[in-house]
Amino acid sequence: MAQLAKQLGALCAKPTPSNIKWSALKSTLEALGYVCIKGSGSRRKFYHEGKDALINCHQPHPSPEVDKGCIADIVEHLRANGFLDGQL
Repeated sequence: MAQLAKQLGALCAKPTPSNIKWSALKSTLEALGYVCIKGSGSRRKFYHEGKDALINCHQPHPSPEVDKGCIADIVEHLRANGFLDGQL
């Protein structure tokens, strides 16, 4: 649980981080209960059945770092769905 809190803290850092790796983002969302669904090409969806919540994004390539805009959208989604409190 401490590792999850650390990963969530890294996602919520100000300014929006540009060094979050896809593997770290995927494992963080999966730890929160999301399931990764592969779409066409590099499109990925993360679905949380309990919250009926869906995140759409692209898996980065060839670099493993996730786009800052994607990180900002994911943080906003997590806040809106009660995964992050106002402190992070």
